[in-house]
Amino acid sequence: MSTPGPGSRMPALFLAHGNPMNALADNAFTRSLSRLAEQLPRPDAILVVSAHWLTRGTRVLTAPTPRTIHDFGGFPEELYQVQYPAPGAPVHAEAVRTLIPEAVPDSTWGLDHASWAVLRHMWPAADVPVFELSVDIPAHPTVHWKLGRRLAPLRDRGVLVVGSGNIVHSFAGVSWEPDPRPHPWAEEFDVWVADALERRDADALVEYEAAGRIARLAVPTNDHYLPLLYPAAMSFPEDDVTFPFTGIEMASMSMRCVRFG
Repeated sequence: MSTPGPGSRMPALFLAHGNPMNALADNAFTRSLSRLAEQLPRPDAILVVSAHWLTRGTRVLTAPTPRTIHDFGGFPEELYQVQYPAPGAPVHAEAVRTLIPEAVPDSTWGLDHASWAVLRHMWPAADVPVFELSVDIPAHPTVHWKLGRRLAPLRDRGVLVVGSGNIVHSFAGVSWEPDPRPHPWAEEFDVWVADALERRDADALVEYEAAGRIARLAVPTNDHYLPLLYPAAMSFPEDDVTFPFTGIEMASMSMRCVRFG
């Protein structure tokens, strides 16, 4: 794993997490996460914008030793035994608050599965400090985009910002059959967003509902979509936009991951 030199800029990522069982899986998706980590500079800290920490207003995790949160139900006991004992990053959390002073410090939350289900495949030793930013769920997507822009300086301070969610996230369309065929609307919206990302079309990404029926089906609630806006807003014109993994899981969950820079 390479190490950034002085003044190096960290990439920014959007990572799908999908089914929590991916935390235990050895599959094409989880192997892509391992490969991605090998290609990245080692961060000083990781900030995860989590689709599973939904609040009114924005909160930032300040806990020095965040607990592992098992925020799901009905899964095998093995999944509930997973711990990801990464240290917290209270100093970096304060840096976040200098950029967005309205962010409320929170030491009671921890690392939910939007964080540990992907990070345990990337840094299995849990030796990189991790903290989270909540998603202000009542706020308009424009607010989230602007927060992302304000957080862009973190990239030059050794912080890897990871939005963790799913571009397409519809429980109504889920199939539990093995290798189900994706719904056409799920594939269409996933490609529509990818095209907007490659075109750097901020208006399209923020006003995604303009895509019409496919957006309504693919994003029935936007909690898993909004984390995409943070790394997208943090990108610079010179950044390459690449997709370390693509595909639709369970017929209606996009597993597309995005790297900026």
